[in-house]
Amino acid sequence: MNRASILDFLRGLAANNNKPWMDEHRAEYHQARAVFKKLVAEVLQGVQGFEPALQTLTAGETMYRINKNDRFQQGQDPYKRHMGAGLKAEGRHSRWAGYFLTLEPGNSWLGAGKWLPDTASLQRIRQEIHYSPDTFHALRQHPEFVRHFPDGLEGDRLQRPPKGYDKNDPDIEWLKMKSYLVSRPISDAELLQPDFVARAVESLHVAQPLVQFLNQAIGEE
Repeated sequence: MNRASILDFLRGLAANNNKPWMDEHRAEYHQARAVFKKLVAEVLQGVQGFEPALQTLTAGETMYRINKNDRFQQGQDPYKRHMGAGLKAEGRHSRWAGYFLTLEPGNSWLGAGKWLPDTASLQRIRQEIHYSPDTFHALRQHPEFVRHFPDGLEGDRLQRPPKGYDKNDPDIEWLKMKSYLVSRPISDAELLQPDFVARAVESLHVAQPLVQFLNQAIGEE
């Protein structure tokens, strides 16, 4: 089976998001998941070439469950409409920033950074931006970074400055952010191209300075 089988299965799931359908198509699910795991392993191998923190990570440790089982999943459907992986030190649910691959027909994406860090990590990231604004802006404005991630850092912001920061701080809009994540879309056609893994790894490599900046901040005590 090829990567198209992942999209085919997910299209069927989107149209029939219920347990009876999933039970009837359990074999197709396991086949699609196996293809996704192989893809994740190939991307992970490429990322391990430049990211020492991921050297001992396995594909299985990065893959999220398809069941909706956490507070971030909205709606009544029992299953997610996508397959995803978080390539982070210590595995998908660790506190570290990392790299992401999500496949969903017409809505696949690659990303890097940290989504909704815990309170302590978020405070440390803000502090690092406040203390090292030149480093932060240089990495997010680097031409290759902008080429691969033209939308830049995404996500919700606080309405007011976070505690301890002045509203007139020149970097206040960056300090208000709740997440520090970049992403780029993957078309269905791109996913099926023979060079997809190489292109994905290239994009994630470009995002490495952001991941390192965030993890340096998160790791500080």
